[in-house]
Amino acid sequence: MIIDAEAPGSSGVLTTQVCIIGAGPAGISLALRLAGSGLAVVLVAGGALEAEPRHQALYAGEVADPALHSPTTEYRHRQFGGSSATWGGRAMPFDPIDFEPRSWIEGAEWPIGFDDIAPHYAAAAELAEIGDPEFSAARAIEGGMRPMIDGFGGPHFSQDSIERFSCPTRFGPRYRRRIERSPNITALLNGHATEILTSDGKATGVVVRTLTGQEIRIAAEVTVIAAGGLETPRLLLASRGGEGIGNAHDQVGRNYLCHIAGTMGSVRFDPARTRIWHGYERSWDGVYCRRRLSLRPEIQRENRIGNIVMRLHHPRLPDPAHGRGILSAIYLAKPFISYEYSKRLHGSERPGLSGYLRHAGNVLREPFATAGFLMNWVWRRTLAERKFPSLVVEPRNGVYSLDIHAEQVPNPDSRITLAGERDALGMPRLRVDWRHRPLDFRTVSVALDLLRRDLADQHLGELTYREEEIPDAMLREGAYGGHHIGTARMSVSPRDGVVDGDGRVHGMDNLYIAGSAVFPTSSQANPTLTIIAFALRLADHLGSRLQPAAASIRTEDAA
Repeated sequence: MIIDAEAPGSSGVLTTQVCIIGAGPAGISLALRLAGSGLAVVLVAGGALEAEPRHQALYAGEVADPALHSPTTEYRHRQFGGSSATWGGRAMPFDPIDFEPRSWIEGAEWPIGFDDIAPHYAAAAELAEIGDPEFSAARAIEGGMRPMIDGFGGPHFSQDSIERFSCPTRFGPRYRRRIERSPNITALLNGHATEILTSDGKATGVVVRTLTGQEIRIAAEVTVIAAGGLETPRLLLASRGGEGIGNAHDQVGRNYLCHIAGTMGSVRFDPARTRIWHGYERSWDGVYCRRRLSLRPEIQRENRIGNIVMRLHHPRLPDPAHGRGILSAIYLAKPFISYEYSKRLHGSERPGLSGYLRHAGNVLREPFATAGFLMNWVWRRTLAERKFPSLVVEPRNGVYSLDIHAEQVPNPDSRITLAGERDALGMPRLRVDWRHRPLDFRTVSVALDLLRRDLADQHLGELTYREEEIPDAMLREGAYGGHHIGTARMSVSPRDGVVDGDGRVHGMDNLYIAGSAVFPTSSQANPTLTIIAFALRLADHLGSRLQPAAASIRTEDAA
């Protein structure tokens, strides 16, 4: 069932067994897993079925350094389905090494192991619609995928690791009917959780307010915050009159992680010796798959660095020297591309008048190739149900750049706090102070050097780059997009984090957190698939803890 919190007469008290705050991939996956349990569930969506500016404006906040972090209204969506509304669909699991204690990375401590989450990846893959949960290029496609770099078998990197791509699945429209028809789930639209009420170590209620002035209180046996890596600490810190929840040791909002990512370097291959394939292949069920270069775990341990992957990439778009009409056409179309994608595609450079003229010249030199590419893009990306994941263009001269995606290590000084200004609901707005550490750049530096040596030793290609450019290249677009991680991290002790290995807030009997906020480390991987897997694991835990009620959700007038 789906109801509107703004409907006349909606104010009152809802009594249920499980209240889930947030209807993004984590909240919806959790609710769907509980749909067959018989437990009564209220899912607080925090917005409408579609995006509305009035709801999105509640995300506005402060950023300590705008050059390092996007505005707080970007890369996340306050609506049913959450930020899956602009999810690119890239999916892969975390690696076993991510869960290991790594003495050289301060704060890299999980209270659980890879084996605790691995069994849930198959069901997560089904919800994310990425096909079989197979992430080996040798096994993902019958006969194996084509090698990215033919003949490459360096001692430091593997090219067997792949990423799989969702449609991408928009969790709101995709799973709306299942939520709507579930007899034990009630989704509450246009209502925003503004406070968690507590007493004697328990969450006793959730205050939900609307922009039209109504208030609903939800009383639940268990409350789960699945509001994302930024809103979760905001809600925790704003509760109890600003005293906060789960923050006895000043851990809420700290260790805010994204990823260290960017495009740099130049890899020149000898076409007479080496065949290159940096595009996509499709599995038996039509899912797009792509290889990448992953640094072997034993090499990470040996060099005492973080996790990292690299992909072969076309030349960076702002420089018209690439000579490709389609790349220039996309660069010139920047004003018409969404913020999330235009920022990553183009960076902040401005080529000046001469540069724009050279871009126009590239388009004019390849009018038919550019037009054909665009028509194919419309067919395979814009109109297709399962969309072609990203731009793949062969460079004219056989020179590629490297697209780098690296783990950011924990940093207690990188944090989310509350600002002085309040939003339309009376909640303090958030303040983002994202910071990095030297080890973040050392990971990239060591990996680049090892790849350079592997390519040279095997006489496959030449990698050139400037060491001093690594920080600028990795921070060209600032913190990586919508990967908001670590702000309510898992830990054995409350001194080191906010929740335990089950996701339960330290010191609270019935308050849990779902989503990437609980991840102590960021891995090399985009977080969505692991977010879903953790939500399913939490659902199983709640299912074993609670017994289905004889009656479902009960509504009362506020006393």
